[in-house]
Amino acid sequence: MLTAKDIMNKDVISVQPETSVKDLAIILTDNHISGAPVVDEHGVVTAVVTENDLIDQSKRLHIPTVITILDSFVYLENPDKMEEEIKKMTGTTVADICSGSLKTVTPEVSLEEIATIMAEKGIHTLPVLDGGELVGVIGKTDIIKTLLE
Repeated sequence: MLTAKDIMNKDVISVQPETSVKDLAIILTDNHISGAPVVDEHGVVTAVVTENDLIDQSKRLHIPTVITILDSFVYLENPDKMEEEIKKMTGTTVADICSGSLKTVTPEVSLEEIATIMAEKGIHTLPVLDGGELVGVIGKTDIIKTLLE
């Protein structure tokens, strides 16, 4: 059975929270990758930033639907989501635009579990941690390449 250590890319390209959005775009395109782990000054993975995070900067702002009842405004959607979208759209650093939730796997996790996590959670880049240390990264392309072999 194949595991994360069998399919992961060990030459991890990571970025720091203060990396500019422009530099991130260059890093992703020059290295033909769709995402990168974000590591702090101690090398600890804090998030993942992807092409989708960059694309979010160019999308239209969704204004929450509001209805008025007796001179009161009632939001039919969470207005906090709009604030989060504005922050991403105007972000200038990786810290401003990266995804908030972090999902990682260990080197022993099976290919089937990795594929399930990526499919169900909509994850494109999955850091591999061994004892908290970043040892690899798995992208959707890595899984596809493995299936072809």
